[in-house]
Amino acid sequence: MTLPGVFITETAPAGDGTTLAVKDLFDTAGVRTTYGSAVFADHVPDATAEAVARLERAGYASVGKANLHEFAWGITSENPHYGWVPNPLAEGRIAGGSSGGCAAALAAGLADAALGTDSAGSIRIPAACCGVTGFKPTHGLVPIEGCFPLARSFDHAGPMARDVAGCARMMEALTPDLDAVTLDSLADLRVGVAWTDRADPLVRERVEAAAAAFPGARALDLPLPGVVYPAFSREAAEVHGELFRAHRDLYGENVATKLERAFALSDDEVDAAWAERDRYREQIAALTEDVDLVVCPTLEMVAPPAGVGDLALRERVILLTFPWSVVGAPVLALPCGPAELGLPASLQLVGRPGDDALVLAAGALLERAIASRGGASGTL
Repeated sequence: MTLPGVFITETAPAGDGTTLAVKDLFDTAGVRTTYGSAVFADHVPDATAEAVARLERAGYASVGKANLHEFAWGITSENPHYGWVPNPLAEGRIAGGSSGGCAAALAAGLADAALGTDSAGSIRIPAACCGVTGFKPTHGLVPIEGCFPLARSFDHAGPMARDVAGCARMMEALTPDLDAVTLDSLADLRVGVAWTDRADPLVRERVEAAAAAFPGARALDLPLPGVVYPAFSREAAEVHGELFRAHRDLYGENVATKLERAFALSDDEVDAAWAERDRYREQIAALTEDVDLVVCPTLEMVAPPAGVGDLALRERVILLTFPWSVVGAPVLALPCGPAELGLPASLQLVGRPGDDALVLAAGALLERAIASRGGASGTL
């Protein structure tokens, strides 16, 4: 494998199993696991994270530990310690983050499947940038033990693949008790379409064309959350407090800057953020009570240029992904055709917490409708 920046540690696949890239945030017994950080450059765990172990028991074979944004806190995967993850679709564009190595490995054909994490969009953003598919399950559905935390009550583990079927197969291994969904239950789906007015023109066109494949899909006026991010930042600060004080010189400036800002937050700011999270969850539940699914853009734009930096890009890049992390809902990020500069647009298909199987089943039908029109909309 010869795409620099994608893998931190390469491993040999066993037998004929489906090849798997594992985000280097998950512990793997006997295999170097860095968490994208120089602090853990020589760290070799004794045990394997449960999500990885479940996939291995199902026949997936790891081909490498995928590079990521340092400590998973960022949306570019421009890692100062292990190299910038390239976007195989477009030189000079970010692969997205923080699961950038996973998405790039899929887009480059270096793996058939990938295991990522998502706290504010870290599966969905790189899936969108690299034109692949990613699924953020309902919070807590997939085990996160053995994965270095970012912000514990926002952290999700989930599958990435080149299509919805690949994500669904991984979910069967990761959550064997996931309910089945019949085709009959998809016949009369009530679908709302949100936030397309925020997207660049061709991204909007692609997302709205795809949403039109759902008969009766209608515009849905959803707010964005208020100020919740200080709660996220406080959780990250609690993870890194002692580690940062002991190893400040080994942190990249991007993550160090975010941590220093997090340490400076007052308790009043954080308490207000927790209250806003509770309020927003209740508000979204009420506003989506009469729809089964929501369709919205994953990103407002196609993959942004590399080298701009996470701090400059992140507010706009997480704008439409972070709300669903606040809610804890299952979300499928799905490419929906070429947009600006010929780069892929991506949509999010969102269900209520617990409706993971419904999201995946509806996503498979939507994927087929998109393909039937060559990237535009077909009919379900």
